[in-house]
Amino acid sequence: MPMTLEQAQKIVSVGLAHARAQKMKPMAIVVLDERGAMRALAAEDNTSVGRAKVAFGKANGCIMMGLGSRALQHRAKDNPQFMVACDNLFGGLIAVPGGVLITDASGTIAGAVGISGDTSDNDEACAMAGIAAAGLKGDTGA
Repeated sequence: MPMTLEQAQKIVSVGLAHARAQKMKPMAIVVLDERGAMRALAAEDNTSVGRAKVAFGKANGCIMMGLGSRALQHRAKDNPQFMVACDNLFGGLIAVPGGVLITDASGTIAGAVGISGDTSDNDEACAMAGIAAAGLKGDTGA
């Protein structure tokens, strides 16, 4: 079942609330649907200019490759030329944690979220909190 706008907005709001509760650095969050179309974007005050693009690259990599960004990070380490080619082909792919593939209850890909602003592990934790709150499942690629 496709991800709704309400679910995408919930991922953003809960992801940001998680970051604030943990006193993380300012975040940018991008939510893409299963086609790679943007459903939601938020960049907190004092977030650096490039953070939204980094968040998009994390989510985009997940959608284009059908994997969480931790798995993409391993692929980049094992086969860097392939990942460079994919980055060029897909127009932006960032293979570090903080990109999470989103699935519905049946395991069908519903989209992806990318978050950037703090450490990759913290970015990923915010994504997972938002995804769970939206009633969906997250695949980090771990």
